[in-house]
Amino acid sequence: MEGIPHPIPRTVDEVFDDFKGRRSGLIKALTTEKENLCLYGLPNETWEVNLPVEEVPPELPEPALGINFARDGMQEQDWLSLVAVHSDSWLLAVAFYFGARFAFGKNERKRLYMMINDLPTIFEVVTGNVKPSKDQSANHNSSGKSKSSAKSCQSEHQSKMVKVAPPPKDEDESGEEDEEDDEQGATCGACGDSYGTDEFWICCDICERWFHGKCVKITPAKAENIKQYKCPSCNSKRARV
Repeated sequence: MEGIPHPIPRTVDEVFDDFKGRRSGLIKALTTEKENLCLYGLPNETWEVNLPVEEVPPELPEPALGINFARDGMQEQDWLSLVAVHSDSWLLAVAFYFGARFAFGKNERKRLYMMINDLPTIFEVVTGNVKPSKDQSANHNSSGKSKSSAKSCQSEHQSKMVKVAPPPKDEDESGEEDEEDDEQGATCGACGDSYGTDEFWICCDICERWFHGKCVKITPAKAENIKQYKCPSCNSKRARV
């Protein structure tokens, strides 16, 4: 990897786009599949496994060396999870390297972190543990809002095998939605984007993750004929078993 082969991001939005591109590349690497090398995610959503740069200090923070470390002595999923954790750490280091280099202020750093934090981590994607955030709703619970929205979703799961309704949102006792609820909705288990009112969503009956219909190629009409929906990840797990 020679220097930075792509335009240098200088604003919060550009750094976040750079982060998303590198993240997508790493996810592709770990969900697809040389010596002990470094795994790089690139801003154009591709990836490469390469030797670390020779210059010291490097232009960008370097990934952990040794992507093949202990691979033959571990279960495949454990190994992928380990690489995913290091990849998440590297992505944050790169994003905040740009933030420090271009002197992001307190509010810019906070905004960048919140944008990043709205996406599932690579570890969550690789392990299939992507869930709508419950902690964020709890943090905005000062008006006495119920924490049971996720539980009510599970109750709905008991009575209806295919969930084609949008992900649930909290409401206060007066029935009026909190202005901040737009930011507290579920995130798609495939693309990581937040809930949108004009989009069709479907929930996996196995892992209970929500997905945009377009991300998993399910239309409302097709969903009506599905008795039990399994997302691509759960389908592939069942095939491996």
